[in-house]
Amino acid sequence: MHRRLGARMVEFAGYEMPLQYTGIIAEHQACREGAALFDVSHMGQAHVADARALEALVPGDIAGLPPGRQRYTLLLNAAGGIIDDLMVAHVGGHLQLVLNAGRKQVDLAHIRAHGVAITPHFERALLAVQGPKAGAVLPEGALLKFMDAALLDVAGIGCVVTRSGYTGEDGFEIGCAAADAERLAELLLARGATPAGLGARDSLRLEAGLCLYGNDIDEERNPVEANLTWAIAKRRRVGWDFLGAAPVRAALGAGTAEKLVGIKVSGRAPARAGAEIRDARGECVGRVTSGCFAPSLNAPIALGYVRAGCAADGTALDLIVRDKPIPGIVAPLPFVPHRYAR
Repeated sequence: MHRRLGARMVEFAGYEMPLQYTGIIAEHQACREGAALFDVSHMGQAHVADARALEALVPGDIAGLPPGRQRYTLLLNAAGGIIDDLMVAHVGGHLQLVLNAGRKQVDLAHIRAHGVAITPHFERALLAVQGPKAGAVLPEGALLKFMDAALLDVAGIGCVVTRSGYTGEDGFEIGCAAADAERLAELLLARGATPAGLGARDSLRLEAGLCLYGNDIDEERNPVEANLTWAIAKRRRVGWDFLGAAPVRAALGAGTAEKLVGIKVSGRAPARAGAEIRDARGECVGRVTSGCFAPSLNAPIALGYVRAGCAADGTALDLIVRDKPIPGIVAPLPFVPHRYAR
């Protein structure tokens, strides 16, 4: 179906994925102005029955997650490093997890090694409809608010639907059986969605200030460095009873040597992952982790880790692009305001 729609396919996390169809900027704008359809079936879906057991491995309030709701959380190692970031929904009488494609086998092994029973359903498909017109494309989800989750019938197809996504826009992620995926995708396209690929997905999530695992977060980074302390639930900051809690608590108290920041970049050339970041004296103070040209801003943007003393909004920095310093400035995140259905 992707090829029939004209997709340019690329390898990603062991899968062949559509990078773009008509063009990254056009697909980006379709999401910002209308509704875009992403195939994210490479993500790993899994079920867990014991919320308390899972809660011991993450800093989120999982035991208190009510039916029909979803939370973003972090799977941590003993040093407080981020093994993965994931979504957990309480739906259908169990917890449904959505794991990153390149981490799902690592996640399974880690979760099971800590005595938590988890059942993978990696064969299931996952589609995402994103944009201000997503509700018109999926009217079955009209009653859902941001981070709600429900079992819904969509034209006779049984689906697990959450009102969430990875673009900063309103939208839905829709899980279904693999055998129903193409029919569901065709239905959503017929209702007005525009097919969009990995290229637009990356520029959209970067404008929204959302981390990409493997670029902006990994096992060497903790939630404090990554500005993800909001994912540590208030209740969990009382007991500090999750794996990696002690080093995370220490980082909260003492601060970290580096912080992840957003950077608005001058000119037109984007600074890509790995680009050096220098301060006003020309000293290297960090590296870019993600960068692109932001269609919504008509300018380049980046995420990167810099020394804590250079992390304040408004700090002037130089990013080295093709051996030349390009001026940048630390900017608050998100770069483009979120528009979730609250």
